[in-house]
Amino acid sequence: MRQYYFVVFMIAIYLVVYFTSPALFHESMLENYSIFLRVIPILALVFVFIFLFNLFLKPDKIKKHLGKEAGMKGWVFSIVAGILSTGPIYIWYPLLSDLKEKGMRTSFMSTFLYNRSVKLPLLPIMIYYFRFIYTLILTVYIILTSVIAGYLTELIVDDESKSN
Repeated sequence: MRQYYFVVFMIAIYLVVYFTSPALFHESMLENYSIFLRVIPILALVFVFIFLFNLFLKPDKIKKHLGKEAGMKGWVFSIVAGILSTGPIYIWYPLLSDLKEKGMRTSFMSTFLYNRSVKLPLLPIMIYYFRFIYTLILTVYIILTSVIAGYLTELIVDDESKSN
């Protein structure tokens, strides 16, 4: 039941807006519809990827490369994959959730998402505006901090899920 609190809360907000400001409600619905139309092709692509992952990646392989025993290889893979990943972040959520169900460590998910802030195509622009040494230090800082954030996220989330 706890997982529905947010949905119920949002429905309540929309009902309040509907009765207090119908124009705002209508504008909001149009914007939601516009977002929905933009997301549909991306979600279709995500479902294709999930289908292919389910077809070719077996849980034992994921556990081996991204599970508890992955070690340094899992960290490096998470960092590199996060840096190389492109597109909107919300397309990665269902894929990561699927990988999590198959045994991916929480810390690797967090590290992957954290490293998405390192944008390879934008590094030359950043070097132009902020100089090479600043860009290098910031990039290394982001990568190192992603590992710390990964450890902390796993520590907090896994402890919380054990207590439930």
